[in-house]
Amino acid sequence: MGYYEIYVASARYQKMEPLTYASDLELAVGDVVIVPMGPAQVLGFVEEKVDKPSFKCKPVLRTIQDVKLPAEARKLFAWMQQYYPSGSGSTVQLFLPSSLITKKAETLEKVAKTTDVNATMLQKSKKPTEALKLPPLTRDQTTALDIMSTNKTHHFLLHGETGSGKTRVYIERAKAALNANKSALILTPEIGLTPQLAQSFAEQFGGKVIIMHSNLTAKTRREFWLQIANGTEPLIIIGPRSALFSPLKNIGLIVVDEFHEPAYKQEQAPRYQTIRAAAALASLHKAEIIYGSATPPVAEYFLAEQTSMPIIRLEGSAKGEPLDDAGKVKTDVINLADKSHFSRHPFLSDTLLKAIESALTNKEQTLVYLNRRGTARLVLCQNCGWQALCPRCDLPLTYHGDGHHLRCHTCGYQAEAPLSCPVCASTDLQYRTMGTKALLETLQGFFPHARLQRFDTDLGVADRMDKHYKNIRDGNVDILVGTQMLGKGLDLPKLSLVGVVAADTSLYMPDFTASERTYQLLHQVFGRVGRGHVLKSGAGRVVIQSYVPENPVLQAAINKDWGTFYLTELLERQTFLFPPFCYLLKISASRKSPESAEKAITALHRTLQTTKLKINLSDPAPSFYEHSHDMYHWQLVLKAKDRKELLKALKALPPGNWTYDLDPANLL
Repeated sequence: MGYYEIYVASARYQKMEPLTYASDLELAVGDVVIVPMGPAQVLGFVEEKVDKPSFKCKPVLRTIQDVKLPAEARKLFAWMQQYYPSGSGSTVQLFLPSSLITKKAETLEKVAKTTDVNATMLQKSKKPTEALKLPPLTRDQTTALDIMSTNKTHHFLLHGETGSGKTRVYIERAKAALNANKSALILTPEIGLTPQLAQSFAEQFGGKVIIMHSNLTAKTRREFWLQIANGTEPLIIIGPRSALFSPLKNIGLIVVDEFHEPAYKQEQAPRYQTIRAAAALASLHKAEIIYGSATPPVAEYFLAEQTSMPIIRLEGSAKGEPLDDAGKVKTDVINLADKSHFSRHPFLSDTLLKAIESALTNKEQTLVYLNRRGTARLVLCQNCGWQALCPRCDLPLTYHGDGHHLRCHTCGYQAEAPLSCPVCASTDLQYRTMGTKALLETLQGFFPHARLQRFDTDLGVADRMDKHYKNIRDGNVDILVGTQMLGKGLDLPKLSLVGVVAADTSLYMPDFTASERTYQLLHQVFGRVGRGHVLKSGAGRVVIQSYVPENPVLQAAINKDWGTFYLTELLERQTFLFPPFCYLLKISASRKSPESAEKAITALHRTLQTTKLKINLSDPAPSFYEHSHDMYHWQLVLKAKDRKELLKALKALPPGNWTYDLDPANLL
């Protein structure tokens, strides 16, 4: 009988150290096993063999035959435990998908043994043929590739305008990795962006491309995971942040595409930032890493400058032409406060509606962007002032007209929409502030013969962007309506018009990232047109509606003036001590009453004040979403020039219902 320390994959296990199990089979470090934990069976990996302990140990139930977690993956796990400390059970879950557990041991062993057969079938289904011939490299792309192939740092920031051909650079560097018998890992911020990127890579690399994400069936994900773990040939893995933890060996290239996106920050434990974890993995493999974006995060750009990381600019189009500047893409800015522009509809300007008519006449596509879901964001009684609020969160409920129900987009609470006011019984209920569902219905009314499709996070899996990308790219949808997911990296050859219904919705959020997020969203949305595609209407058109058309952030986005925006935002961050001039830690207390939440966070505040830590400590305050999921939340924000001081502060946390977030994406 041997005894082994095993890290288990279970969010219920909150301790940092591994558990000890017994096995009558000889196990090796990295072996993937199934062990009992309470009434459940969970996955785990062997950390090391130990002497017989003084306590009784539960037995290892079985192993996953011939499967090991690679040494670099185990080292990345150890790095995660140090850099983003959390219960080890949650962190191990990133590395071992639950789909590896099947009902019978022999079933799992059969899957492991037949992985190569399944992989071959999957590769054949992709119809690998000769790689499609790519157009000649542009001057910018050639310069970028020369720098990457000769520079010894192996860390690059690729600052490429929308439509400048960043993907082509990724493909060429992936070719170099495969030629060196090494694999490539290509990360995207959203599952919806994987089909476009995967298609570009599959056209060049055929069956070597594997897509990994959580929307795959359990069977497919298990087979792909085992194919990666058991594979001996170099592969190209494409997927969102979870793909980072695939059991890939011998990595030569990591790409973090659209690396400005907040989706790269995981909001559940362990709350890691993908950019940092990808850098750690690249270091472990001595791999090249490319961070690509048209709108780099301010903090990351500053750090690249400070560390002399090569910043490579792509400014021309992927077709070798100058990207739209003044005069190519026509831009109209409409003041929402000027009602003379809105004779046909209170939220859709005459200019936007006429532009959509023109695009339809030319058989070209329109994208209408509104970063609000649902049919109406507010339901009010005109008689007594009653407002529909979530009973768990005290936030306005969103009305969804297709199901005539109210929904809280924070906690998921749902209720039937009332026909009359529950307070005064008046039937004079008003639905205010248009959402994407109402926008779709309104546009369908104006253009009854057009083919419309909506994309936002209220949709089910079958209706997500990744399921319809080819149909949209082929021009089988005339008008796309949706939220920010439509502004992320899509290249649609038939798209000629972008309409932004309310350009300043995110500008006045009470957070230090509000200006940056607004600039990024607008710059990316505007960048869906003017990409060098041949259109009957010319380079394309953008119609922007805003209450503050003269706002500097909006003007910088319209003019694609990233340099001015960057310098202005950097000065603001330095003045008020925000990243990149400090590190952040957000600690939240969640309790059943606002009084107990305030009491807990105030007590922690006093404790931290007595330490000798070199931190800047905010006053206790309610969280932006103070009441959610039937709990009340108060928070502290800690700032420090040295990140180690924040890790020390975490050790001062007393027992209780606390959450903490190192390197938070925002402070809301």
